[in-house]
Formats: sequence, structure tokens, C-alpha cells
Amino acid sequence: MPQPSLLRQSLMLIFFLLVTYIVAAIGSIASIDAPDFYLQLTQPVWAPPAWLFGPVWTLLYTLMAIAAWLVWRSRCSQKQAALGLYALQLVLNGLWSWLFFTWALGAIAFAEILLLWGLILLTMINFWRCNKIAGTLLLPYWLWVSFAAVLNWALWLDNPALL
Repeated sequence: MPQPSLLRQSLMLIFFLLVTYIVAAIGSIASIDAPDFYLQLTQPVWAPPAWLFGPVWTLLYTLMAIAAWLVWRSRCSQKQAALGLYALQLVLNGLWSWLFFTWALGAIAFAEILLLWGLILLTMINFWRCNKIAGTLLLPYWLWVSFAAVLNWALWLDNPALL
């Protein structure tokens, strides 16, 4: 099967970037007041400053979209399943900000981020099988969500009145 045309490949890259950034926008709507809320929380000494989250997530969303595009381009027989996992973890990714920042549901946000963590791992493994670079591009995302899960746990425990 021949590779798609350069135009189709370019359009699909834009599509994956758009879909991924739309999820980012949905999450950021829930996070509009996040810096103020974050500063109200008793934080562990290792918690990053609020300003760091935006740049990190922008980079991660870009890497995620490129990874999905690389899988889409692959000739892997399992790419539909891999991209299905990608879509599912995107939904959970967008939901977490609402659970934590908008609805202040610390325990539910923690349970959800654990589910997200597992889905990212499954997605990364499936991406790896289709395209090693794509799988590798998801590693920083998985590591950041690993850190975010520990931070979610710590913030939830240290802020029972707010979360």
C-alpha cells in the first residue's frame, strides 16, 4: 500500500494537532482559575510553580499529536486500535482538569489520573508496536502524568477542606 500524498499527510498532521489542542483548550477552560486555586493549596516543597504547567503541557500536547500522526502514517495492522486508545486517553486527559480544578474532587481526580496513567501506558506500548518514534514521543507525557498523579495525591491529602 503506497504512502498517502504529501497533502493528505500534511492535512492529517494538522488534524491530529487540532484535535489534541482542542482537548487542551477544553482542559484549560476548566483551569482558568487554576493558578489562584493552586496557590491556595498547601503544597509539597517539590511542587512546581503554577507558571510551569502551561509550557510543559503545550510541548506534551504537540509531541502527542505528532506521535498519533506517525502511527496513522504507519502500515501497522493495529493502528486503529492504537489510535482508539489515543482518543480515549485524550478524553480522560481533558476531564482531569474539570475534576480537580473546577469541581475540586481530589479523590475522584486521583482515581481518574490513575486510569489515565494506565491508558497512556497502553497507548505508548501500542504506538511503539506501530512506530518506535511514536511510542518514544509519548514517554515524556507518561512521565509527567506520573509526576502529576503523585502531586494530585499529595495535594488531596494535604488539603481535605479544599479537595
